[in-house]
Amino acid sequence: MPRPILDDTRLHPAIRDKVANLHAELVREVQAALAAHPVVVVGMRGNPFVKKARRALDAAGVAHHDLDYGSYFGDWRRRNALKMWTGWPTFPMVFVRGTLVGGADDVVALIASGELKRLLA
Repeated sequence: MPRPILDDTRLHPAIRDKVANLHAELVREVQAALAAHPVVVVGMRGNPFVKKARRALDAAGVAHHDLDYGSYFGDWRRRNALKMWTGWPTFPMVFVRGTLVGGADDVVALIASGELKRLLA
């Protein structure tokens, strides 16, 4: 079942470009990282769940590319573009081979089950 996304026809024509291009440079930067690295962790400074995901990957011996955008005190508007793009509401956003696999708890579960190794094989 596809996730619900407000159809473009339900956006007034005057705002369609604004919605489509909100901080597009940030989304393009993440997309470029996904194309270049098997595992990417998108996060923000000071977030303990971002640190948890990165520590779990390190402990499992999984190399990862890290991107951080702001902190709790700044850059939240730019980070909203990533939330709109992925549909994922929190940080970190962990990607494996270009696919969003979730956050810290999700990556820990993938490691424990052996699924992460299969995704990377």
